Order: sequence, then C-alpha cells, then structure tokens
Amino acid sequence: MQTIEDYNNQQANNDKAICELLCNEINRSLPEGESKIWHAHPVWFLDGNPVAGYSKLKGGVRLLFWSGQSFNEPELQNEGKFKAAEKRYTDVSQINTTDLHRWLEKARDIQWDYKNIVKRKGVLERLK
Repeated sequence: MQTIEDYNNQQANNDKAICELLCNEINRSLPEGESKIWHAHPVWFLDGNPVAGYSKLKGGVRLLFWSGQSFNEPELQNEGKFKAAEKRYTDVSQINTTDLHRWLEKARDIQWDYKNIVKRKGVLERLK
C-alpha cells in the first residue's frame, strides 16, 4: 500500500518540495485528521469526511479543499460541480503558509458531507 511519503518521493524535485511542504503544513494544522492515499493522491479526512488533499498535475501541484467554495477566499478557484476549490503551485516559493493555515482552519470549520454523497445520490448537505 502506497504511503503519502511514497507519493511525495515519486515526484520530481520541484514538485516533491511542494508536496512535502503541503504535507507538513496540513499535518500541523489538522493534527486530528486521518491522512491516506485516496483515489491515487494524498487526502486528509476529519471524521471520515475528505477536507483537503493535493495531487500532481501536468502543470504543477493542485491543492484541493472539498468544501473550499464556501470559504469565501479569492485565491481559491472553483473546481468541479460540487463545493470544491483549488490552488495550483509550480514552485514551493508560491506557497503562502499564512493563507494555507487560514484555509485549513476553514476546512475544519466549514464542511459539506462528501462521506455520504453517494448514499444521497449526489446531493451535498452542510455538516458545519
């Protein structure tokens, strides 16, 4: 079974630095979270609900917040048809840890119920 450390180590130098910084900061901000490789990339869960993760894309690394559209943060771009929002990085120097910690606080405080989205046939309900 692949670990987050394995995932990070598979990345090229620049992307590896981004992934490692994101991993460390997410772990620091969400110490109660459960982290694992989910759908082939690192994801953090609170009470079984996905809240944050990242993935290597062609043009860099995407940081994703499952409920990010509800954060009211102009730096985050809407992603997909549900409530997710993202920030993309091509260099570790682009990561503003102050912003990142604020977004992670919001990831804890503002959650939509992705854990039960299949059971509810694609309907999201707000948890927090």
